Amino acid sequence: MELDNIEKLLEKYFEATATVAEEEILREYFAKEDVPLHLKEYAPMFQYFSMAKDEKFTKKVPLKPRKRSYIKWISVAAVSVLIFGIYFGRSYQEQREAEYAYQETKKALSLLASNLGKGTEKVAYLREFEETKQKIYNKN
Repeated sequence: MELDNIEKLLEKYFEATATVAEEEILREYFAKEDVPLHLKEYAPMFQYFSMAKDEKFTKKVPLKPRKRSYIKWISVAAVSVLIFGIYFGRSYQEQREAEYAYQETKKALSLLASNLGKGTEKVAYLREFEETKQKIYNKN
């Protein structure tokens, strides 16, 4: 009967539904020497869990910061300066390109305006010529 109970507890354990008390029963059972052959493969696992439960961390953890922690902060500062430079450098470059495009457009429009002014003078001569022509034809 005990063997059936242990096998049921093993099933529950591997399905992750066993309680802490049931796990303790399994650890105690596999700590014994008279474990059946078909369950011997689980014995080292439960024996390890029993030993690992008693292990404690004894090394002291230093609470002082390392002496070279400034290197980390220097690298953080360098990366932030680099990102800052890339962001604003690109912005400055875009601004320069936009200013150049504006100046070139301004030159082109100025050239167009001056040529348009010359063209309107010529049209004024043509208009005067047309008016004179109309006066001559209307007299006849």
